[in-house]
Amino acid sequence: MSALQTAAPDTQLVSEAEAALQMAIERHMLAPRLREAMQYATLGGGKRVRPLLTLRACEAVGGDRADAMPAAIALEMIHCFSLVHDDLPALDNDELRRGRPTTHRAHGEALAILAGDALTSVALEVALGSRRRPADIARELASATTAMIAGQVYDTLGGFPGTPDAAAKLRLIHDNKTGALIRCACRMGALCGGADESRLASLSRYGEAMGLMFQVVDDILDETQSTEHLGKAAGKDRDAGKMTYPGVFGLDESRRHVERMLSEALAALAPLGEAADPLRAMASALATRTR
Repeated sequence: MSALQTAAPDTQLVSEAEAALQMAIERHMLAPRLREAMQYATLGGGKRVRPLLTLRACEAVGGDRADAMPAAIALEMIHCFSLVHDDLPALDNDELRRGRPTTHRAHGEALAILAGDALTSVALEVALGSRRRPADIARELASATTAMIAGQVYDTLGGFPGTPDAAAKLRLIHDNKTGALIRCACRMGALCGGADESRLASLSRYGEAMGLMFQVVDDILDETQSTEHLGKAAGKDRDAGKMTYPGVFGLDESRRHVERMLSEALAALAPLGEAADPLRAMASALATRTR
């Protein structure tokens, strides 16, 4: 049985998360056009990696995943906001996301900007509605969002502190741009599940390894897969002169990076025993994904 097949039960969690996302947007008093753009940005498919990690991390420490759902969907709103804004002409200027026109192509730039803004504020409201430790959940979310934006600045505009070499620059970009929200997913899930400091630390290490691994796989796929297969423009980062793992290390070494990060992620879960098996399955599936 493949890792992807092992993770198949997550289909139910995806459905639960998407239903909760839709409900959270629908119950807010929003201008109809704004709601439509927000729904377009959030409900148009996607792997839902971050909310799944939040829910699974909660269960891994003995919690009830229902307690982690507000944190999970708040984080997905932040992720979707980042995609909407990243796709804008001023940043990555992308026209395709998840196999369909990006939000600004479908709804116009002004509404796309406002929809991203609204997803941020609604996400914080949702996070503050968490059943357990709402202030800590909101703080984790806000901190990770700031780090993610900092990573986008490094990736798009540069301005690195000091004089790091290429490898250090790449790590700084992706520990923030991609890694911050994935680490946050694991930490918020642990907090929602009532984790002690030891288990919180284990899931933090898992999240750090997963965040970097996820981005390296993304960079590899960008080099090796077609636009049609990925559902977004392939090769754009390379063409724009952005730093990527294959560009700095080559494809073979990038694949070894994935193997090392997978090993680190799995090792971090050892203290959690069998309760963390769904997180192990997710790690293996994401290491071998093809889109």
